[in-house]
Amino acid sequence: MARGNAQVMVEARIDSVQIMMGDQAHLTLTVVAKEGADIVFPMYKPTEQIVPGVEVLDISEVATRDTADNLVQYSRRYTLTSFDGSNYYLPPMTVKVDGKKYNTKNLALKVIDVDVDTLHYEKFFPAKDVQDNPFLWAEWALAFWLSVIVVLLMSGVIYLYSRLRQGKTINLKVKIVKRLMPHQKALKEINEIKAENMVHQEDQKEYYTRLTDTLRRYMEERYGFNAMEMTSSEIIARLTAEQDAKALEELRMLFNTADLVKFAKYSTLINENDMNLVNAIEFINRTKIENMPTEQVIKPELTAEDERKVKERKIMKIAIWSMTAVAVILTAYIIYNVYGICQ
Repeated sequence: MARGNAQVMVEARIDSVQIMMGDQAHLTLTVVAKEGADIVFPMYKPTEQIVPGVEVLDISEVATRDTADNLVQYSRRYTLTSFDGSNYYLPPMTVKVDGKKYNTKNLALKVIDVDVDTLHYEKFFPAKDVQDNPFLWAEWALAFWLSVIVVLLMSGVIYLYSRLRQGKTINLKVKIVKRLMPHQKALKEINEIKAENMVHQEDQKEYYTRLTDTLRRYMEERYGFNAMEMTSSEIIARLTAEQDAKALEELRMLFNTADLVKFAKYSTLINENDMNLVNAIEFINRTKIENMPTEQVIKPELTAEDERKVKERKIMKIAIWSMTAVAVILTAYIIYNVYGICQ
């Protein structure tokens, strides 16, 4: 035991001064000092020799304990061994407390050789093979059954995925189609009629047919009634409540001329054809609506069977993702569990 002053005491003790070759002895180094003291214990690397022939196998963490005189006891244990039979002198160990060195007393360790009868070697048995650790089902049961569940889950994922691949994909995309407004389409068709110079052709039946059909299609989209299936007088009657008399009068003259040309083989003059074309354009410009939507949303039309298949595929996708997530979590837990068993 070494004392530096009234507040520091250093002591080294060994639990056995005699061991068999290859056995272990524990040297405990104890320091009693004030609380918060800066203490530096001697350190050794694994298998480093404290003296030639004596190795340090392990060094414990520093343990502390309060003493009766309001001081703190710090201790650290050093595990020693030796493979050479001899008497060893263990020199004093040095401890620093608040920068000051304190030495312990010296110790002794005797290592006893194992006697070997080399004349009767038949008494000795050969080294045994590597033995497996006892298998305990209780330790591995959880990992085994969880592995079975993971295999079943992944089998289900593979089956559902193959079903998805085999099934026909149903188009659920919503299309947004840009379209011309009714008056834009009608004026475009009239410009095509003008570009083809149909006004000056001898046979005016085709000219008036295309011109009136253009107006009929415009009325269907603009007013919402089936103008293509109505007679000229029915169209005029349908528009009477919504349009001014002058616009309808010009439109009536246009339809009357068209009926005469198509059904009575009436021959028109060039200026008459031009006037009817202008009246058609004027009617469209007077009745057009500028702020109508220019985009049309087209949703896929699904049958009851298609809707059932869509719902079924959605359920299968959710099941695949859910089963895969559970399988991954279980696999991670199995690995963690097996690692703990093998430690």
